[in-house]
Amino acid sequence: MRARRELPKLKPVELLVLAELDRQDQHGYGIVQAIERHTEGAVSLVPGNLYRVLHRLIDRGLIAEVDRPAAEPSEDQRRRYYRITETGREEVAREIQRVESLASLARGVGSAS
Repeated sequence: MRARRELPKLKPVELLVLAELDRQDQHGYGIVQAIERHTEGAVSLVPGNLYRVLHRLIDRGLIAEVDRPAAEPSEDQRRRYYRITETGREEVAREIQRVESLASLARGVGSAS
């Protein structure tokens, strides 16, 4: 039986970026805005940190840079767009399951008599 290659666990910010890209392809600034909106401002990414996260996710094969969608005339042509890969989707599902399992275990701590 072949062992499954274990990927490093996702950092919370990586999970947020992947979850956002699972909704739709995005450019960096769009990712920042969406995460701030979905976390009600609790998470605010600065561009330097975001691009380090994006490069890590690309290096791990969890996202890919893609061609921009049909651009509106006013759209900044320098924007790079990103898409989650199938491996990225699988990793998000595993990470959510891991976090839910930890939360379930934590809820049970101290409740046994």
